[in-house]
Amino acid sequence: MKINEVEQQVGITKKNIRFYEQQGLLHPGRNSQNGYRDYTMEDAIELKKIKLLRKLSLPIEEIRRIQSGDLVLMDALQRQLIVLEREKTNLQETSRLCMALMDDRSHYASLSPDEYLERMVEMEKEGTKFTNVSKKDIIEKKRGSVFAAVVFILFMIFLISVFIWGYLVDPIPIWLISVLVIIPVFVIVAVIKTLLQRIREIEGGEEDVARKY
Repeated sequence: MKINEVEQQVGITKKNIRFYEQQGLLHPGRNSQNGYRDYTMEDAIELKKIKLLRKLSLPIEEIRRIQSGDLVLMDALQRQLIVLEREKTNLQETSRLCMALMDDRSHYASLSPDEYLERMVEMEKEGTKFTNVSKKDIIEKKRGSVFAAVVFILFMIFLISVFIWGYLVDPIPIWLISVLVIIPVFVIVAVIKTLLQRIREIEGGEEDVARKY
Protein backbone atom coordinates (compact mmCIF):
# COMPACT_ATOMS: atom_id res chain seq x y z
CA MET A 1 0.00 0.00 0.00
CA LYS A 2 1.02 3.59 -0.56
CA ILE A 3 1.13 6.06 2.30
CA ASN A 4 -2.08 7.75 1.09
CA GLU A 5 -3.94 4.43 1.37
CA VAL A 6 -2.58 3.82 4.87
CA GLU A 7 -3.59 7.34 5.86
CA GLN A 8 -7.18 6.68 4.80
CA GLN A 9 -7.33 3.19 6.29
CA VAL A 10 -5.84 3.95 9.69
CA GLY A 11 -6.90 7.57 10.12
CA ILE A 12 -3.40 8.88 10.82
CA THR A 13 -1.91 11.73 8.82
CA LYS A 14 1.10 11.17 6.58
CA LYS A 15 3.11 13.48 8.80
CA ASN A 16 2.42 11.32 11.84
CA ILE A 17 3.12 8.10 9.94
CA ARG A 18 6.54 9.44 8.98
CA PHE A 19 7.02 10.67 12.54
CA TYR A 20 6.46 7.17 13.90
CA GLU A 21 8.88 5.79 11.31
CA GLN A 22 11.51 8.31 12.45
CA GLN A 23 10.92 7.23 16.04
CA GLY A 24 11.55 3.59 15.06
CA LEU A 25 7.99 2.41 15.75
CA LEU A 26 7.30 1.42 12.15
CA HIS A 27 9.55 -0.21 9.55
CA PRO A 28 7.87 -0.35 6.12
CA GLY A 29 9.57 -2.06 3.21
CA ARG A 30 10.63 -0.42 -0.03
CA ASN A 31 9.32 -1.03 -3.54
CA SER A 32 12.24 -2.49 -5.49
CA GLN A 33 11.12 -0.76 -8.69
CA ASN A 34 10.71 2.84 -7.54
CA GLY A 35 12.18 2.88 -4.02
CA TYR A 36 8.93 4.18 -2.49
CA ARG A 37 7.70 2.92 0.86
CA ASP A 38 5.49 -0.14 0.48
CA TYR A 39 3.17 -0.61 3.46
CA THR A 40 1.63 -3.97 4.31
CA MET A 41 -1.51 -4.87 6.23
CA GLU A 42 0.77 -5.71 9.16
CA ASP A 43 2.09 -2.14 9.03
CA ALA A 44 -1.48 -0.81 9.09
CA ILE A 45 -2.32 -2.98 12.11
CA GLU A 46 0.86 -1.82 13.85
CA LEU A 47 -0.14 1.79 13.24
CA LYS A 48 -3.58 1.13 14.73
CA LYS A 49 -1.90 -0.30 17.84
CA ILE A 50 0.32 2.78 18.06
CA LYS A 51 -2.72 5.01 17.57
CA LEU A 52 -4.55 3.24 20.40
CA LEU A 53 -1.66 3.51 22.84
CA ARG A 54 -0.94 7.14 21.96
CA LYS A 55 -4.61 7.99 22.54
CA LEU A 56 -4.11 6.49 25.99
CA SER A 57 -1.17 8.91 26.35
CA LEU A 58 1.52 6.25 26.53
CA PRO A 59 4.93 7.83 25.77
CA ILE A 60 6.76 7.00 22.54
CA GLU A 61 9.62 5.39 24.45
CA GLU A 62 7.29 3.00 26.28
CA ILE A 63 5.61 1.95 23.03
CA ARG A 64 9.06 1.28 21.58
CA ARG A 65 9.92 -0.89 24.59
CA ILE A 66 6.62 -2.77 24.29
CA GLN A 67 7.32 -3.50 20.63
CA SER A 68 10.83 -4.77 21.40
CA GLY A 69 9.59 -6.96 24.24
CA ASP A 70 11.46 -5.02 26.95
CA LEU A 71 8.17 -3.97 28.52
CA VAL A 72 4.99 -6.01 28.99
CA LEU A 73 1.82 -4.26 27.80
CA MET A 74 -0.03 -5.01 31.04
CA ASP A 75 2.77 -3.44 33.10
CA ALA A 76 2.77 -0.36 30.88
CA LEU A 77 -1.00 0.01 31.20
CA GLN A 78 -0.88 -0.43 34.97
CA ARG A 79 1.76 2.27 35.21
CA GLN A 80 -0.30 4.50 32.92
CA LEU A 81 -3.33 4.06 35.17
CA ILE A 82 -1.28 5.41 38.07
CA VAL A 83 -0.17 8.38 35.95
CA LEU A 84 -3.77 9.07 34.88
CA GLU A 85 -5.00 8.91 38.49
CA ARG A 86 -2.38 11.49 39.42
CA GLU A 87 -3.44 13.67 36.51
CA LYS A 88 -7.07 13.29 37.60
CA THR A 89 -6.16 14.49 41.07
CA ASN A 90 -4.19 17.38 39.58
CA LEU A 91 -7.16 18.39 37.43
CA GLN A 92 -9.51 18.25 40.41
CA GLU A 93 -7.20 20.46 42.47
CA THR A 94 -6.74 22.85 39.56
CA SER A 95 -10.51 23.00 39.10
CA ARG A 96 -10.95 23.95 42.74
CA LEU A 97 -8.43 26.75 42.33
CA CYS A 98 -10.25 28.01 39.23
CA MET A 99 -13.54 27.96 41.13
CA ALA A 100 -11.94 29.90 43.98
CA LEU A 101 -10.81 32.55 41.48
CA MET A 102 -14.32 32.70 40.03
CA ASP A 103 -15.90 32.97 43.50
CA ASP A 104 -13.72 35.99 44.25
CA ARG A 105 -15.13 37.61 41.09
CA SER A 106 -11.82 39.34 40.45
CA HIS A 107 -11.13 41.21 37.24
CA TYR A 108 -7.75 40.80 35.59
CA ALA A 109 -6.79 44.41 36.24
CA SER A 110 -7.46 44.07 39.98
CA LEU A 111 -6.32 40.46 40.34
CA SER A 112 -3.86 39.87 43.19
CA PRO A 113 -1.85 36.78 42.17
CA ASP A 114 0.34 36.41 45.29
CA GLU A 115 -2.34 34.69 47.38
CA TYR A 116 -3.10 32.12 44.67
CA LEU A 117 0.54 31.55 43.81
CA GLU A 118 1.18 30.78 47.49
CA ARG A 119 -1.71 28.32 47.45
CA MET A 120 -0.27 26.71 44.35
CA VAL A 121 3.09 26.32 46.09
CA GLU A 122 1.35 24.56 48.98
CA MET A 123 -0.59 22.35 46.57
CA GLU A 124 2.64 21.43 44.78
CA LYS A 125 4.18 20.46 48.10
CA GLU A 126 1.22 18.10 48.61
CA GLY A 127 1.81 16.50 45.20
CA THR A 128 -0.25 18.55 42.76
CA LYS A 129 1.51 19.26 39.47
CA PHE A 130 0.63 22.15 37.20
CA THR A 131 3.17 21.34 34.48
CA ASN A 132 2.31 19.48 31.29
CA VAL A 133 3.77 15.98 31.63
CA SER A 134 3.27 15.35 27.89
CA LYS A 135 6.30 17.63 27.27
CA LYS A 136 8.58 14.65 27.95
CA ASP A 137 8.45 13.48 24.34
CA ILE A 138 9.16 17.02 23.11
CA ILE A 139 12.25 17.26 25.33
CA GLU A 140 13.51 13.92 24.01
CA LYS A 141 13.09 15.04 20.41
CA LYS A 142 14.88 18.31 21.11
CA ARG A 143 17.76 16.45 22.73
CA GLY A 144 18.11 14.12 19.73
CA SER A 145 18.08 16.98 17.22
CA VAL A 146 20.65 19.00 19.16
CA PHE A 147 22.93 15.98 19.61
CA ALA A 148 22.92 15.18 15.87
CA ALA A 149 23.60 18.81 14.97
CA VAL A 150 26.48 19.10 17.46
CA VAL A 151 28.14 15.92 16.15
CA PHE A 152 27.91 17.16 12.56
CA ILE A 153 29.21 20.64 13.45
CA LEU A 154 32.16 19.13 15.32
CA PHE A 155 32.96 17.05 12.25
CA MET A 156 32.92 20.16 10.07
CA ILE A 157 35.19 21.97 12.54
CA PHE A 158 37.55 19.00 12.39
CA LEU A 159 37.65 19.26 8.60
CA ILE A 160 38.42 22.97 8.80
CA SER A 161 41.26 22.21 11.23
CA VAL A 162 42.66 19.58 8.87
CA PHE A 163 42.58 22.01 5.94
CA ILE A 164 44.34 24.71 7.94
CA TRP A 165 46.93 22.23 9.23
CA GLY A 166 47.53 21.00 5.69
CA TYR A 167 48.06 24.56 4.53
CA LEU A 168 50.62 25.23 7.26
CA VAL A 169 52.53 22.01 6.58
CA ASP A 170 52.45 22.15 2.78
CA PRO A 171 51.20 25.56 1.61
CA ILE A 172 48.67 25.58 -1.22
CA PRO A 173 47.16 28.59 -3.00
CA ILE A 174 45.36 30.83 -0.55
CA TRP A 175 42.23 30.90 -2.72
CA LEU A 176 41.98 27.12 -2.54
CA ILE A 177 42.33 26.95 1.23
CA SER A 178 39.74 29.75 1.47
CA VAL A 179 37.26 27.68 -0.57
CA LEU A 180 37.97 24.56 1.48
CA VAL A 181 37.32 26.47 4.71
CA ILE A 182 34.33 28.50 3.56
CA ILE A 183 32.35 25.46 2.39
CA PRO A 184 32.27 23.78 5.85
CA VAL A 185 31.46 27.17 7.42
CA PHE A 186 28.42 27.51 5.16
CA VAL A 187 27.44 23.93 6.04
CA ILE A 188 27.69 24.72 9.77
CA VAL A 189 25.49 27.80 9.32
CA ALA A 190 22.95 25.73 7.37
CA VAL A 191 22.91 23.03 10.07
CA ILE A 192 22.34 25.60 12.83
CA LYS A 193 19.54 27.21 10.82
CA THR A 194 17.93 23.80 10.22
CA LEU A 195 18.27 22.92 13.90
CA LEU A 196 16.54 26.13 14.98
CA GLN A 197 13.73 25.47 12.50
CA ARG A 198 13.39 21.91 13.80
CA ILE A 199 13.16 23.12 17.38
CA ARG A 200 10.47 25.61 16.38
CA GLU A 201 8.52 22.78 14.73
CA ILE A 202 8.78 20.64 17.85
CA GLU A 203 7.72 23.51 20.10
CA GLY A 204 4.93 24.33 17.65
CA GLY A 205 2.92 21.28 18.67
CA GLU A 206 4.20 18.27 16.76
CA GLU A 207 3.52 16.19 19.84
CA ASP A 208 -0.07 17.41 19.97
CA VAL A 209 -0.47 16.67 16.27
CA ALA A 210 0.85 13.18 16.80
CA ARG A 211 -1.71 12.55 19.53
CA LYS A 212 -4.79 13.94 17.77
CA TYR A 213 -6.16 11.84 14.93
